[in-house]
Amino acid sequence: MKEKAKSKKKSRIRLLHQYYHYTGFYSFVWKSLKKAVLPIVIFVGALWAIDHYLLDIEEMLVTITETYAPFEVLGIFFLSESLLGLVPPELFIAWAGKSASPFIYLTLLATASYLGGIVSYFMGVGITKIPAVHQAMELKMAKHIKNTRKWGGFLIVVGALLPIPFAMTSIAAGIIRFPFSSYLIFGMLRYARFYLYSLVIFEMV
Repeated sequence: MKEKAKSKKKSRIRLLHQYYHYTGFYSFVWKSLKKAVLPIVIFVGALWAIDHYLLDIEEMLVTITETYAPFEVLGIFFLSESLLGLVPPELFIAWAGKSASPFIYLTLLATASYLGGIVSYFMGVGITKIPAVHQAMELKMAKHIKNTRKWGGFLIVVGALLPIPFAMTSIAAGIIRFPFSSYLIFGMLRYARFYLYSLVIFEMV
């Protein structure tokens, strides 16, 4: 009985592997990873160059923490994450690194990003109720929506972990009515992204 169950599980995994291979999921992830590396290298390089030749980044971040209340910075970040990720999260991670409690503020940033994704998800759901807007977004985000329909939760995992706008993935998930409970679970990987990136960025600042 156990052998039969193991065999069924292996067959299912093999079928999933074949499906993701034939539909181009692995190729998509690889291309996304390659695209992700360049912005990170550019950001770290720019941070180093600015710090050495233009201004003291550490002093600038300290000034920001002294000038603006944490809830103001977190509020701006939440709005950014709700509206297509307008500001790179790396800047806010650097800010958290110079705050009084880096780990706490990093967790709050991750939470703001996670909640911003939920707002984007319901924006996607809302879009489906306005025919004209729905049609326009279906055209504008055709590739993203098509990929979300094909790969579902795995695409949400990629969006949560890689430096691509999580809001876009969340809106697409809302448009196709991806199960909300599953979206919440996969979206939790957003926390892992912030903690992993902080290991590099905290060292830089």
